[in-house]
Amino acid sequence: MICPLDVHVARVARQLGLLKRKQNDWEAAMELTMNLRNLDAVDPVKYDFALFGTGVMENK
Repeated sequence: MICPLDVHVARVARQLGLLKRKQNDWEAAMELTMNLRNLDAVDPVKYDFALFGTGVMENK
């Protein structure tokens, strides 16, 4: 599985150093997923909700 990447997830991932790529594209989604695999090799996508929620709450 590949971690979904939207503007919220991408912004937080960059702030946390999980994503270096500037564009929000397929390669960025792959980079993020690869880095999340360092946290959980079995289920790296489980962090999507936390990244998304944090990004949404920053805009409030």
